[in-house]
Amino acid sequence: MASPSSPSAYDGWTREELIARLTEIDHAKARPKQRPPSPKLRHDKVFQFSRHSRRKIALKFCYSGWEYGGLAFQQMKATLPTVEGVLFDALVKARLVDAELGFDGCGWERCGRTDKGVSAAGQVVSLWVRSTQVGGDEGAPQSSRDDLAQGVPATDSPSPAPSGESTLPGLEFGFEEDDLDSAPLNSSLPAPTQSRKEKYEHDYLAILNRLLPPTIRILAWSPISDNFSARFSCSYRHYKYFFSTDTAPGTTLDVERMRAAASRLIGEHDFRNMCKLDAAKQITTFKRRVMRADIDPLTVDADGNGQYVFNLVGSAFLYHQVRHIMSVLFMIGHGQEDPSVVTDLMNVEEGLEPGATEVVDCKPEYQMADGLPLMLWDCGYPEEELDWRTTNGAPLRDGGDVRSDLYQQLHSIHSRSQVYTALNDHFLLAAARFHLPSEQGNGLKGTSVPSSASPASKLLIPLGGGMYKRTGQDKYVLLLRRNRLDHVDITNERWRVGKGLRRDERKKATEETNNDDLDGNE
Repeated sequence: MASPSSPSAYDGWTREELIARLTEIDHAKARPKQRPPSPKLRHDKVFQFSRHSRRKIALKFCYSGWEYGGLAFQQMKATLPTVEGVLFDALVKARLVDAELGFDGCGWERCGRTDKGVSAAGQVVSLWVRSTQVGGDEGAPQSSRDDLAQGVPATDSPSPAPSGESTLPGLEFGFEEDDLDSAPLNSSLPAPTQSRKEKYEHDYLAILNRLLPPTIRILAWSPISDNFSARFSCSYRHYKYFFSTDTAPGTTLDVERMRAAASRLIGEHDFRNMCKLDAAKQITTFKRRVMRADIDPLTVDADGNGQYVFNLVGSAFLYHQVRHIMSVLFMIGHGQEDPSVVTDLMNVEEGLEPGATEVVDCKPEYQMADGLPLMLWDCGYPEEELDWRTTNGAPLRDGGDVRSDLYQQLHSIHSRSQVYTALNDHFLLAAARFHLPSEQGNGLKGTSVPSSASPASKLLIPLGGGMYKRTGQDKYVLLLRRNRLDHVDITNERWRVGKGLRRDERKKATEETNNDDLDGNE
């Protein structure tokens, strides 16, 4: 027997109510289905540099040279990045400069060029950057002002590096969102009706140091005049070269002999025999003024052995001049050369250097010192030209202080380096258990190496940074008795009618700056 059906929801409805319900259902089926609105395609905002003011500033920064292929940006792809390439990438990512205009568009100038492996603690560059302040770009580079007047855009996305050098991935912009979206002070857009707070300058230090790697740190920035030049306004450059008295095994340097030789460098002299001769630069004037040349102790024991620093201050320097000078000082401190050789090397003409024993108008062959211990310590400028700052003047938020944060970062790096030093000390102790130093023997019982006085013994001529040149005691040739390079006039002429002429004929490259290394490049 069938079970009774369950009561329906429509039981008790009248005929008219059922007809109305069926009609409602038919109408619902006939209506098209509602779909969610399609998301609008997002268009990247175009950042208009022409709508923002600019100002000229100087940046003082430090960098670890061993991490980079030199300071100067290279057009060709290199194994290591350059300091300028990484710094310019950070400025582009922060939208402080326009990548499309490059280095020339922002009026980029450096104080002194440093080579691969050479570090700096007080490098300075001057350039035009985006600013919150009204006006101030009258002296901007003409190409930049022309492009800005035409409204050359730059996208909000990170711009690529000017060459094959890598950009900085995974880094945030150094601006608040409302700072980027709001109309700039010199914009043609109507100003907001609500009252605005005081507009502080961009916090250049905080912005750039968030984008830069720890091996490059911006230490300070300064507003500067339109005619200021990081290169030509510099009054002196101070280099430091660090070394120890036991640079090579079994070798102890005589610091007093090195000091006596260094004192001869002070004054204006011709340094063609203590620099790298590069015919492509066509340099004919090699006189440079040295204001200070001395050696200070850093950490030494009672016997005077330990770490020292060679200080060299001058208005300008030739290519690799400091490293060549240091190489000569090492030979003098090692006892192979007399301090008077410095005077002879600067005596390129008869009677030019009082006390010289001979004329040395062509450079003798010798290897320059290693670049690792060399540092550009400071770049000096007239006090009225600069006003170094570490903040933008705004009140500090959350109790933070960019100055203490930066110091803490560098202190952490220093602490970690001390750990590496302790580890290397113990590696040396471990090796000493099985391998005796050279002056004590060769590690085998009953045998010993010849003494340093023996003509057959090996000389380890220090080159700095733990590097040295090995030669026989009986094979060492005095510096002034070595083979010499061609005279600089011959070298320049040979290049001019050879490679230089072919380069000009092919027109492969832009005009080279002949005096690029006349002012503190190392």
